[in-house]
Amino acid sequence: MRLLLGGAPGETDPTAAFAAASRGPVGGRPWVLANMVASVDGATAVDGESRGLSAPADRRVFHQLRALADAVMAAAGTVRADRYGPARPAPEVRAARAARGQAAVPPVVVVTRSVDLDWEAPLFTDAEAPTVVMAPADAEPARLARAARAGRLVTAGDGDVDLPAALRLLDVAVVLCEGGPGLIAQLAAAGCLDELFLTVSPQLVGGDAARVLRGPALDPPAPLDLAGAAEEDGMLFLRYLVRHGR
Repeated sequence: MRLLLGGAPGETDPTAAFAAASRGPVGGRPWVLANMVASVDGATAVDGESRGLSAPADRRVFHQLRALADAVMAAAGTVRADRYGPARPAPEVRAARAARGQAAVPPVVVVTRSVDLDWEAPLFTDAEAPTVVMAPADAEPARLARAARAGRLVTAGDGDVDLPAALRLLDVAVVLCEGGPGLIAQLAAAGCLDELFLTVSPQLVGGDAARVLRGPALDPPAPLDLAGAAEEDGMLFLRYLVRHGR
Protein backbone atom coordinates (compact mmCIF):
# COMPACT_ATOMS: atom_id res chain seq x y z
CA MET A 1 0.00 0.00 0.00
CA ARG A 2 1.34 3.44 -0.96
CA LEU A 3 0.82 6.39 1.34
CA LEU A 4 -0.15 9.36 -0.84
CA LEU A 5 -1.09 11.95 1.77
CA GLY A 6 -0.91 12.21 5.56
CA GLY A 7 1.41 10.72 8.14
CA ALA A 8 4.70 11.82 9.62
CA PRO A 9 7.76 12.41 7.39
CA GLY A 10 9.16 9.06 6.33
CA GLU A 11 6.00 7.17 7.28
CA THR A 12 5.33 4.36 4.84
CA ASP A 13 2.57 2.37 6.54
CA PRO A 14 -0.77 4.06 5.74
CA THR A 15 -2.74 2.13 8.35
CA ALA A 16 -0.24 3.16 11.03
CA ALA A 17 -0.42 6.77 9.87
CA PHE A 18 -4.21 6.76 9.95
CA ALA A 19 -4.25 5.02 13.34
CA ALA A 20 -1.89 7.54 14.90
CA ALA A 21 -4.36 10.40 14.49
CA SER A 22 -5.64 12.03 17.66
CA ARG A 23 -9.25 11.20 18.54
CA GLY A 24 -11.33 11.85 21.62
CA PRO A 25 -14.74 12.92 22.92
CA VAL A 26 -16.41 15.96 21.35
CA GLY A 27 -18.89 18.06 23.32
CA GLY A 28 -19.68 15.29 25.78
CA ARG A 29 -20.16 12.59 23.14
CA PRO A 30 -17.71 10.14 21.60
CA TRP A 31 -15.66 10.90 18.51
CA VAL A 32 -17.50 9.17 15.65
CA LEU A 33 -15.69 7.87 12.61
CA ALA A 34 -17.45 6.07 9.79
CA ASN A 35 -15.91 3.47 7.52
CA MET A 36 -17.51 2.74 4.15
CA VAL A 37 -16.57 1.21 0.83
CA ALA A 38 -18.06 2.36 -2.47
CA SER A 39 -17.51 1.71 -6.15
CA VAL A 40 -16.17 4.44 -8.42
CA ASP A 41 -19.76 5.23 -9.43
CA GLY A 42 -20.86 5.45 -5.78
CA ALA A 43 -22.54 2.10 -5.10
CA THR A 44 -22.10 0.80 -1.55
CA ALA A 45 -23.21 -2.77 -2.25
CA VAL A 46 -23.22 -5.50 -4.88
CA ASP A 47 -26.26 -7.79 -4.72
CA GLY A 48 -27.17 -6.20 -1.40
CA GLU A 49 -23.82 -6.77 0.34
CA SER A 50 -20.68 -4.67 0.72
CA ARG A 51 -18.47 -7.77 0.44
CA GLY A 52 -18.57 -7.57 -3.35
CA LEU A 53 -16.65 -4.29 -3.21
CA SER A 54 -14.03 -5.42 -0.71
CA ALA A 55 -10.48 -6.72 -1.13
CA PRO A 56 -7.65 -7.83 1.21
CA ALA A 57 -6.30 -4.29 1.62
CA ASP A 58 -9.75 -2.98 2.48
CA ARG A 59 -10.18 -5.70 5.09
CA ARG A 60 -6.84 -4.75 6.69
CA VAL A 61 -8.04 -1.18 7.09
CA PHE A 62 -11.37 -2.50 8.41
CA HIS A 63 -9.62 -4.47 11.15
CA GLN A 64 -7.20 -1.63 11.94
CA LEU A 65 -10.09 0.76 12.53
CA ARG A 66 -11.93 -1.77 14.67
CA ALA A 67 -8.79 -2.13 16.75
CA LEU A 68 -8.90 1.60 17.53
CA ALA A 69 -12.57 1.86 18.44
CA ASP A 70 -14.12 1.62 21.89
CA ALA A 71 -17.41 0.52 20.28
CA VAL A 72 -18.49 -0.58 16.78
CA MET A 73 -21.85 0.77 15.61
CA ALA A 74 -24.09 -0.44 12.80
CA ALA A 75 -27.73 -0.11 11.82
CA ALA A 76 -29.93 -3.16 12.23
CA GLY A 77 -30.30 -3.51 8.45
CA THR A 78 -26.54 -3.65 8.00
CA VAL A 79 -26.25 -6.17 10.82
CA ARG A 80 -28.76 -8.41 9.05
CA ALA A 81 -27.38 -7.96 5.51
CA ASP A 82 -23.74 -8.53 6.47
CA ARG A 83 -24.54 -11.21 9.08
CA TYR A 84 -22.69 -9.48 11.89
CA GLY A 85 -21.07 -11.48 14.64
CA PRO A 86 -19.36 -10.22 17.79
CA ALA A 87 -15.90 -8.67 17.62
CA ARG A 88 -13.11 -11.18 18.23
CA PRO A 89 -9.76 -9.33 18.23
CA ALA A 90 -6.54 -11.29 17.77
CA PRO A 91 -4.28 -11.65 20.82
CA GLU A 92 -1.87 -8.96 19.60
CA VAL A 93 -4.77 -6.55 19.07
CA ARG A 94 -6.04 -7.23 22.58
CA ALA A 95 -2.57 -6.51 23.95
CA ALA A 96 -2.34 -3.24 22.02
CA ARG A 97 -5.78 -2.21 23.25
CA ALA A 98 -4.82 -2.99 26.83
CA ALA A 99 -1.65 -0.90 26.45
CA ARG A 100 -3.83 2.04 25.38
CA GLY A 101 -6.15 1.56 28.34
CA GLN A 102 -9.03 0.19 26.27
CA ALA A 103 -11.22 -2.82 26.93
CA ALA A 104 -9.89 -5.93 25.20
CA VAL A 105 -13.00 -6.28 23.00
CA PRO A 106 -15.18 -3.48 21.61
CA PRO A 107 -18.92 -4.10 21.91
CA VAL A 108 -21.09 -3.97 18.81
CA VAL A 109 -23.83 -1.33 19.01
CA VAL A 110 -26.97 -2.07 16.96
CA VAL A 111 -29.10 0.99 16.15
CA THR A 112 -32.73 0.04 15.62
CA ARG A 113 -36.16 1.66 15.64
CA SER A 114 -38.22 -1.54 15.72
CA VAL A 115 -35.95 -3.62 18.03
CA ASP A 116 -36.90 -6.60 15.85
CA LEU A 117 -33.67 -8.57 16.13
CA ASP A 118 -32.55 -12.21 16.11
CA TRP A 119 -31.80 -12.77 19.77
CA GLU A 120 -30.47 -16.28 19.07
CA ALA A 121 -27.77 -14.98 16.69
CA PRO A 122 -24.11 -15.23 17.82
CA LEU A 123 -24.03 -11.43 18.03
CA PHE A 124 -26.10 -11.81 21.20
CA THR A 125 -25.41 -15.37 22.38
CA ASP A 126 -21.64 -15.49 21.82
CA ALA A 127 -20.43 -11.94 22.48
CA GLU A 128 -17.52 -11.50 24.87
CA ALA A 129 -18.41 -7.82 25.20
CA PRO A 130 -22.22 -7.64 25.58
CA THR A 131 -23.90 -6.30 22.46
CA VAL A 132 -25.56 -2.90 22.90
CA VAL A 133 -29.01 -2.22 21.46
CA MET A 134 -29.63 1.50 20.85
CA ALA A 135 -33.34 2.18 20.43
CA PRO A 136 -36.07 4.82 20.90
CA ALA A 137 -37.49 4.97 24.41
CA ASP A 138 -41.03 4.46 23.05
CA ALA A 139 -40.27 1.21 21.18
CA GLU A 140 -42.39 -1.83 22.02
CA PRO A 141 -41.81 -2.51 25.76
CA ALA A 142 -41.53 -6.29 25.37
CA ARG A 143 -38.81 -5.91 22.76
CA LEU A 144 -36.94 -3.39 24.88
CA ALA A 145 -37.06 -5.80 27.81
CA ARG A 146 -35.74 -8.59 25.59
CA ALA A 147 -32.90 -6.37 24.40
CA ALA A 148 -31.94 -5.58 27.98
CA ARG A 149 -31.78 -9.29 28.79
CA ALA A 150 -29.71 -10.04 25.66
CA GLY A 151 -26.98 -7.48 26.35
CA ARG A 152 -27.10 -3.78 27.18
CA LEU A 153 -29.96 -1.44 26.26
CA VAL A 154 -29.52 2.28 25.57
CA THR A 155 -32.67 4.29 24.87
CA ALA A 156 -33.02 7.89 23.71
CA GLY A 157 -35.65 9.69 21.64
CA ASP A 158 -39.17 8.84 20.56
CA GLY A 159 -39.95 7.29 17.18
CA ASP A 160 -36.32 7.53 16.10
CA VAL A 161 -33.13 7.17 18.09
CA ASP A 162 -31.86 10.51 19.39
CA LEU A 163 -28.30 9.86 18.26
CA PRO A 164 -26.50 12.69 20.14
CA ALA A 165 -28.18 11.70 23.42
CA ALA A 166 -27.67 7.97 22.86
CA LEU A 167 -24.00 8.43 21.99
CA ARG A 168 -23.43 10.33 25.23
CA LEU A 169 -24.99 7.45 27.16
CA LEU A 170 -22.47 4.99 25.70
CA ASP A 171 -19.74 6.60 27.85
CA VAL A 172 -16.86 5.75 25.49
CA ALA A 173 -14.26 7.88 23.69
CA VAL A 174 -14.31 6.61 20.08
CA VAL A 175 -17.13 4.98 18.12
CA LEU A 176 -16.65 3.38 14.70
CA CYS A 177 -19.78 3.39 12.54
CA GLU A 178 -19.79 0.76 9.80
CA GLY A 179 -23.06 1.83 8.20
CA GLY A 180 -25.32 1.56 6.57
CA PRO A 181 -25.78 4.69 4.49
CA GLY A 182 -28.97 5.67 6.30
CA LEU A 183 -27.30 5.67 9.71
CA ILE A 184 -24.29 7.63 8.45
CA ALA A 185 -26.67 10.19 6.95
CA GLN A 186 -28.44 10.52 10.30
CA LEU A 187 -25.13 10.98 12.12
CA ALA A 188 -24.06 13.66 9.65
CA ALA A 189 -27.40 15.46 9.88
CA ALA A 190 -27.19 15.44 13.69
CA GLY A 191 -23.66 16.90 13.63
CA CYS A 192 -22.25 13.72 15.13
CA LEU A 193 -19.94 12.59 12.32
CA ASP A 194 -16.32 13.64 12.86
CA GLU A 195 -14.32 11.49 10.45
CA LEU A 196 -14.97 9.42 7.34
CA PHE A 197 -12.83 6.62 5.95
CA LEU A 198 -13.93 6.01 2.38
CA THR A 199 -12.53 3.14 0.35
CA VAL A 200 -13.06 3.57 -3.39
CA SER A 201 -13.23 0.16 -5.04
CA PRO A 202 -12.08 0.13 -8.71
CA GLN A 203 -15.41 -1.12 -10.05
CA LEU A 204 -18.44 0.23 -11.87
CA VAL A 205 -21.65 -1.25 -10.48
CA GLY A 206 -24.60 0.74 -11.79
CA GLY A 207 -28.08 -0.11 -10.57
CA ASP A 208 -29.82 1.58 -7.67
CA ALA A 209 -27.51 0.70 -4.75
CA ALA A 210 -27.40 3.30 -1.99
CA ARG A 211 -24.67 5.95 -1.83
CA VAL A 212 -22.44 6.49 1.21
CA LEU A 213 -25.17 8.72 2.68
CA ARG A 214 -28.82 7.87 2.11
CA GLY A 215 -31.34 10.37 3.42
CA PRO A 216 -32.48 13.97 3.11
CA ALA A 217 -30.02 16.48 1.69
CA LEU A 218 -27.76 18.12 4.26
CA ASP A 219 -28.46 21.84 4.44
CA PRO A 220 -25.85 23.14 4.13
CA PRO A 221 -23.61 20.32 2.89
CA ALA A 222 -20.97 19.25 5.41
CA PRO A 223 -17.50 20.39 4.28
CA LEU A 224 -14.66 17.86 4.54
CA ASP A 225 -10.89 18.13 4.78
CA LEU A 226 -8.81 15.40 3.15
CA ALA A 227 -6.44 14.26 5.89
CA GLY A 228 -4.97 11.10 4.37
CA ALA A 229 -4.87 9.01 1.21
CA ALA A 230 -3.35 5.70 0.17
CA GLU A 231 -3.55 3.27 -2.75
CA GLU A 232 -3.19 -0.45 -3.35
CA ASP A 233 -4.09 -2.42 -6.48
CA GLY A 234 -6.17 0.47 -7.79
CA MET A 235 -8.16 0.77 -4.57
CA LEU A 236 -8.11 4.23 -2.95
CA PHE A 237 -8.27 4.77 0.80
CA LEU A 238 -9.36 8.28 1.75
CA ARG A 239 -9.52 9.79 5.23
CA TYR A 240 -11.66 12.90 5.67
CA LEU A 241 -12.27 15.13 8.71
CA VAL A 242 -15.63 16.88 9.02
CA ARG A 243 -15.46 20.65 9.55
CA HIS A 244 -18.16 21.34 12.09
CA GLY A 245 -19.88 24.70 12.32
CA ARG A 246 -18.42 26.19 9.12
